[in-house]
Parts: sequence; structure tokens; C-alpha cells
Amino acid sequence: VTTGEIGDAPIVSTLERITERGLQNSAAKIFPAGTLLMAMYGQGKTRGQIARLAINATTNQACAAIIVGKAATADFVYQNLRNRYDEIRNLSNDGSQKNLSAGLIKSIEILLPPLPEQRKIAETLSTWDRAIETVERLIANARAQKKALMQQLLTGRKRLPGFEEDWARTTLGQAANIIVSNVDKKSELGEKPVRLCNYMDVYRSDRIESDMPFMRATAAISQIKKFALRVGDVLITKDSETPDDIAVPSYVASTANDLVCGYHLAIIRPNTGVDGQFLKFYFEHPDTRHFFASRANGATRFGLTIDAIESVPIKLPPRAEQVRIGEVIATAEIEIQRLTPIAAALRQEKSALMQQLLTGKRRMTAEGA
Repeated sequence: VTTGEIGDAPIVSTLERITERGLQNSAAKIFPAGTLLMAMYGQGKTRGQIARLAINATTNQACAAIIVGKAATADFVYQNLRNRYDEIRNLSNDGSQKNLSAGLIKSIEILLPPLPEQRKIAETLSTWDRAIETVERLIANARAQKKALMQQLLTGRKRLPGFEEDWARTTLGQAANIIVSNVDKKSELGEKPVRLCNYMDVYRSDRIESDMPFMRATAAISQIKKFALRVGDVLITKDSETPDDIAVPSYVASTANDLVCGYHLAIIRPNTGVDGQFLKFYFEHPDTRHFFASRANGATRFGLTIDAIESVPIKLPPRAEQVRIGEVIATAEIEIQRLTPIAAALRQEKSALMQQLLTGKRRMTAEGA
């Protein structure tokens, strides 16, 4: 069987064909829809994952089938086991490949309230699942829209209305000034206090805003003058542990007098006629990502030289079209930024509710809590 995920609620939706004769000659068994399956093997986050069969299906030794008895409801057990994912993973047998066994799975204890309360708890948690699924689907749609817009607009395959001029072929070194920062995280006497935009601020953020919680440090006046951030700058991560994860960009949308670029970053400062937001999205295009990866030097740690950054080939439309392209793609990106914390908050609130309802700390009646 193969599994798929819908939001935060995985279901099993397809299976390979197996003949009746094949079933008779093997230990395989058809399990009814509603059976719970638990992954017994696998690295990473696979082992211990729980799913529900949406169809009648058989499985192999990699999954344990859990058929719930009359004292419990499948939905309640499903929610219970999902809530205890980390605990179940820790039950794994030791060995070169950690795994779960039938005996370990059978040893999992579950507190069972009366059936009506089980149904109410499962219904309540399923409502949260649907809300999370809805928001995550919107995020997925916005990401797909952003990706499609980048593929079409950054290559000139699709032109926005009102723009027909040819695009110019150039290099990043001709389109922008590349400034590699050497400001470290130390605070030294005699230097001025600054807020430092560091590697992870760029790596985790599509946009740099002046009100973000930056680290406080100090810098020399000459460093502040050279590495102070300006609106329209693009920052990229100059170093990485893997070549395919290098040159992650972030656009400076707002800044302040004390905001300075930190170490392991490069400032891409657009020349006249070049729009920073357009460049930011250009750096995210797969072709540009591949170029950066191919130019990264290193063995256990990879880095980009100024020459490598300046050599990036780029096609530039007139600035007015650059600005418009950046605005169109940013609409999808901002929607992702708006929805992501909502999904995270919903997951956190549901997790807290599960901790209460599935342990009996908070009880429910048929009418509610």
C-alpha cells in the first residue's frame, strides 16, 4: 500500500492489485476500511506514523494493522496514537535500523473514556484537523502559484500587459554591487551599538523588516557605514553545509540606522535601473539555484567567492517591468507569510487540547467540554 497526506491527517488511498489466488498462497489478509496502520520501520519521521485505511486493502510487514475492538472507536484511538508519536518512536528496538515490533505496539496503553466521550473527543479533534488542513491547503496553493509565476515571469515566457521591450542579457556583477560582510557577533569597547542581521535571519525570512528581533552587538563606524542595510538590498547566505542550500536570498523591505549586515552574508545592492525585489525572486529560480550550487567551493563547508556571485548570468527587463514582476510574485509570497503562523498556531492549540482531552485532565460530555 502507499500512503498520502491530506493536511495533518494521513490516509491510505491506493493499493497494488493482488489476486485471490495470491492471497490464498500467502499470509496476506484483507483489512477493512477504517483499519489503522502504523509504520514499523523507517528512518527520519516515518517510523511510528499512523494512518487510516480509506479502502479495503492488504499490507506488508512494514506496517502493523490495528483493528479497534468494541470498547473503543477507531477515530479516538487514531487521535490518541498520533498525539503520542514521539513516545511510540522511543519504544523502538535497538539495532542498525530502529524498528517497532508487534509486541511493542501491543504494549501501548490507552486510557479509554466511555464511548460517547470518545466520539465527542474524536469529533472535536477532527474539527481542528479540518481547520489545519484548510489553511495548509491554502499555503500549498500559494506556494504553487508563486512557483508558477516565477517560472513564467522571470524567464520572459509570459509578459505582463503593457510590457513589450526586449530583455538585456548581463551578469549580476554588472547589475549590482556585491558587498561581503565581516561584522562578527562580538561586542567591543569603543564600538557603536548595532542590531545585527545574521545568517539565520536571512535563511528563515523572505523579507527583512526593521522590527524583527535582531541580535545586539557592536561595530566600528567604518563597518556601519559599509554594511548598513538599505531598503532594496538583497541579502544572500554566502556559506552553507551543502552546495544546494547556498545563496538563500532575503529582500530588505525596511531598515533602520543601527541595522547592520552580519558575517557569512553578502549584500547584493542593485545598481540604478535594477529592482531588488526582482533580483530576490531571480535568486530563487531553479536555474539560478543550480548556478550557485555549481560555483560553491568546499568539502565539508561550502562558500561562494565574490567572483562566483558576480558571474551569475541574468536577463533583465526594463526596470518598470522588473518592479511589476516583483509585485506580482510578492503577492503570493506575502500570502504564504500570512498563513504560515496561522497554521502553526492551530497546530499548537490542537496539540495543547489533545494533551488535555486524551489524558483525562479535561473531560467532555455529549454536549461539549
